[in-house]
Amino acid sequence: MLFYRTLLMSDSLEALIHAVDAADSSTSLLKAVHNLSEAGLEGAIPTLISALSYNNPGAAVAAVNGLVKIGEPAVPAILEQLDGHNYTARAWAIRALAGIGDPRGLTTLLGAATADFAMSVRRAAAKGLGSLKWHQFAEDESEIAQAEAMDALLFVCDDEEWVVRYAAVAALQSLAGVIWHLYPDWQSPILAKFEQMATQDSVWAVRARVWMAQQQLQTLLGLEKATSISEEPRNEIFANWGSTLENLYRRKAQERPFPEGDPRRFRGLAASLTSQNDV
Repeated sequence: MLFYRTLLMSDSLEALIHAVDAADSSTSLLKAVHNLSEAGLEGAIPTLISALSYNNPGAAVAAVNGLVKIGEPAVPAILEQLDGHNYTARAWAIRALAGIGDPRGLTTLLGAATADFAMSVRRAAAKGLGSLKWHQFAEDESEIAQAEAMDALLFVCDDEEWVVRYAAVAALQSLAGVIWHLYPDWQSPILAKFEQMATQDSVWAVRARVWMAQQQLQTLLGLEKATSISEEPRNEIFANWGSTLENLYRRKAQERPFPEGDPRRFRGLAASLTSQNDV
């Protein structure tokens, strides 16, 4: 009985993979990747990883969901096949690692969050550092790993891109919920960073996310107040949350007329270097 069930699964997997390979439109590709992801079969891992590099965001989302559904067995292949040249595929792969939360992804997430040139990759990695499955770390490795994650997130809180800082704040809050009572000495740098961002960050969405984190941490600390920030600006931001984010995304689009990696972004620099060489 088990033999026939295995054979049936094998035939089903082959048909699902064939549908992805034979897709002749973005719609059919999305449907095929979605169906393959839903199956949750380990044999689908290579095809799902390949789908991360297709120029089809919907298919990439479906592939990420499929890899997360498969879980830990997908981690080695994701780590081995991280695309160093295609930042979009790399961002999707990092999202899959973050969703799985496997300890083996820690080193990759640390490097991507703090040093990757692509904003989308740094953002995905920062989010992942806040959702690792800490209970799966070896007892003698857990404290070191959490300290490295905290240091990285504190660093990323100063990222030049506000969406990356936003992700770092959310991740740092999540990490704090795990370590808060284990390592009381770690509270000070987190609270200090949040206090700084709550008053100095240039983007209201980030400040609002910091305030939310402070409120959660104040509950952990059992304090009536975790910050001296007035409630008035907080209430104003939260009351207009939707319009605030819409305006911020519109402004970010204006700041980035070309996507990451577009050679047109570097024309000015190239012209400048050429003129210097002509002198």
